[in-house]
Amino acid sequence: MERRKFMQQSLLAGASLAASPTLMASCSQNTAEAGKTFTMDFAFHDNMFKNHGGNDFIDQIKWAHDQGFRSIEDNGMMARPVEMQEKIGNTLAKLGMRMGVFVITTDNWHWKTTLTTGKEEWVSKMEKDCRTAVEVAKRCNAKWVTVVPGNYERSLPIETQTANVVSALRKAADILEPAGLIMVLEPLSDNEDLFLRLSGQTFNICKAVNSPSCKILYDIYHMQRNEGNLMANIDKYWEEISYIQIGDNPGRKEPGTGEINYTNVFKHIYNKGYRGVMGMEHGNAMPGKEGEIALIKAYREVDVKAGA
Repeated sequence: MERRKFMQQSLLAGASLAASPTLMASCSQNTAEAGKTFTMDFAFHDNMFKNHGGNDFIDQIKWAHDQGFRSIEDNGMMARPVEMQEKIGNTLAKLGMRMGVFVITTDNWHWKTTLTTGKEEWVSKMEKDCRTAVEVAKRCNAKWVTVVPGNYERSLPIETQTANVVSALRKAADILEPAGLIMVLEPLSDNEDLFLRLSGQTFNICKAVNSPSCKILYDIYHMQRNEGNLMANIDKYWEEISYIQIGDNPGRKEPGTGEINYTNVFKHIYNKGYRGVMGMEHGNAMPGKEGEIALIKAYREVDVKAGA
């Protein structure tokens, strides 16, 4: 090729690259780390990578696997058709990926379940949902299921509410334990009416239920909002923590978009021996393909460097 033609083509290619932010962002990921399996087992959710993977969750799973992710989580799994639950489970098995949490509920307003009241209608609903969850878990190869006790019952003392919750969760554990499922209780910060809000409170309930099928889901975003002192509280209640979720604060987006030092928090968790799923329960800080690439880059930056 003549030198002049080569230079013209090179300039045109460079101009094209400069005109395409998406292409530039994608190319910036074309490094030794691109596609490399993350050290920590980050679990994405449906629609997090839809701009690259497409609208089909199965296609998103395959695309994200190529980027180095090895787990998913899906709060709404119980609402999916049986055929889709099985398809997700089969896809994960073929790719060697893990299924993270799904929420035990047959309606979308799971936090309105009020086990604090002690009313039989809510306990019966919980038991029914647990039996359904066992079948769902078989289809998608799940091990963890999220449980939220519901709202504070202002007509009852806190001690009575706690006793009611413990009693209901023992019945849930009787169903889940033989199936090898772990319900992870999640203290939340979404609104002031929620009963379960603190890691210590959740720890005490797990101790009272006294089952290997009742543990803590430690959501770093919610716990930063409700109590802070993250690493100290993780240490304090470590023996009952079975699952961890992620989200920066404020904003509930990927690490690096808020105030939490995720590099230190992740290193602390990893050094304690945690090799479980890390649920990415947050939104994308930026829209489109650029936002998805930026999200992956953020996780590359805070991921633990094995052996370091």
